[in-house]
Amino acid sequence: MKLSEIKQALADGGIQLTKSLGQNFLHDGNQLRRIADAGELSPADKVLEVGPGLGPLTDLLLAQAGEVFAIETDRRLVGFLQKRFADAKNLTLLHADALHLLKHEPRDWSAWKLVANLPYSVASPILVELAMANGCPERLVATLQHEVARRLFAGPGTKDFGLLTLLVQLRYEPRSSFKIPASCFHPQPDVESSCVVLVRRPQPLLDLAQSQTFTRVVKRGFSQRRKMMFKLLKQDWPEAKLSHAFTQLQIDSQIRAEKLSLQQFVALTKLLHDE
Repeated sequence: MKLSEIKQALADGGIQLTKSLGQNFLHDGNQLRRIADAGELSPADKVLEVGPGLGPLTDLLLAQAGEVFAIETDRRLVGFLQKRFADAKNLTLLHADALHLLKHEPRDWSAWKLVANLPYSVASPILVELAMANGCPERLVATLQHEVARRLFAGPGTKDFGLLTLLVQLRYEPRSSFKIPASCFHPQPDVESSCVVLVRRPQPLLDLAQSQTFTRVVKRGFSQRRKMMFKLLKQDWPEAKLSHAFTQLQIDSQIRAEKLSLQQFVALTKLLHDE
């Protein structure tokens, strides 16, 4: 959809966009094609789209994938999409809060790919919910704030490295990203935007039970960034067990969480979980 078509559709439907829902619609055809292409879709693929809006990306996904499951929280937009894609046989459109659905109605997404212009207000928690699901999607292609993209790609010792980085990178390898100018959206967002591509690791670094321990470790470790991680972890594990694990892994007991790598967090998790 061109910008003029988006404005006309909103006007015809009497739809006023809601800032709290992060409604910034991407209208640039080249950028939309880049996002769809990043999904590397085929007729055998099943695609999850969160926040289809007026459906410009949905249109491309329907043409390339075998099945599209789109979740839209705005009832007004759902009505528009139902009319626009009335003849689409490979589209399932659900009026729901996507974050609530992911949290409270767990599904096996392992055979799916996420390709979406995520609502910026809930982009991070949606990615975390999908990444931590028992059956997480094989690929995540998401447009979000550039600030969030930096955190997804961050390495240890950088200011962007933190809880979001680790919870997503445990299951996913960051592959690529590209910026999308604000002028490509209506209305133009006040923040920079990027599309990121993350691919599920071929072999999990931890099993499901260990992953739950990993989440406890990183959440506690980053609960107070200025404090030493050893002291924070003592709230959940005996000091003797922590001392043994830190010594075995040659981790300084004075270190802060942001200095540890993903691999060190994984190794630490295994020791704290298994002992």
